[in-house]
Amino acid sequence: MNDDLWSTFPIDPRERAHAGLRASDQDRDRITEVLSSAFADGRLGHDELEERMSAVAGARTLGELPPLVADLVPLKPTPARSPKSLVGVSPAELQRRAEDEWRERRRAAALSFLGSALVCWSVWIAVHVGTDGGDFPWPLIVNAVTLLNVVRVVGNHEQIVRERVQALEKKQARQQRWPKSLS
Repeated sequence: MNDDLWSTFPIDPRERAHAGLRASDQDRDRITEVLSSAFADGRLGHDELEERMSAVAGARTLGELPPLVADLVPLKPTPARSPKSLVGVSPAELQRRAEDEWRERRRAAALSFLGSALVCWSVWIAVHVGTDGGDFPWPLIVNAVTLLNVVRVVGNHEQIVRERVQALEKKQARQQRWPKSLS
C-alpha cells in the first residue's frame, strides 16, 4: 500500500482536526494491513510488528494511527505530477501538447516578423527623413527573412507537429524507463 492508504479512510487521520476522533475497527484494519505487508516485504522485524500491532489494537483515536506507519507510507500526499513529466500521458495529450507548441512557434514567428518590421522601418524612416531617399530599403531584407520563417512554420504545420509528437514519445519512453534522479 502507498499514499493511497489515506484516501481509503472516511476521515483523514493525518488532519489535526480529526486526530481526537475515535478510530473504527476498519481504520485499525487498514493500518494492520500496511504493517502486515511491511512485515511480508521484510521492512519490519517480528518484534517490531508485534509491538506496532499491539499499539494498533489499543489505538482509540485516529491521531494515534499515522505515527505507526509513518516510516512505511508517506504521511503527506504525493505532489502532483510535474508538468514536464510525460509518464502516464495519453497519446491524445501528447498530440495536444505538440499542437500547443506549434501554435506558440507560429505566434513567436509572427511577432518576430512584426517586431522586426516595426523596428527596422522606424530606423530606416528616421535616417531618411529629409533626404532624397535614394538608398535601398534594407528593411525589406529583414522582412523577407522573418516572413519566410512565418511561412515555413505555418506551411509545415503537420510535419512540425508530427516531429514534436515523436520527440515527446521518445521523452516519455525515457522517463518511464529511468527514475527521475537518473534522467
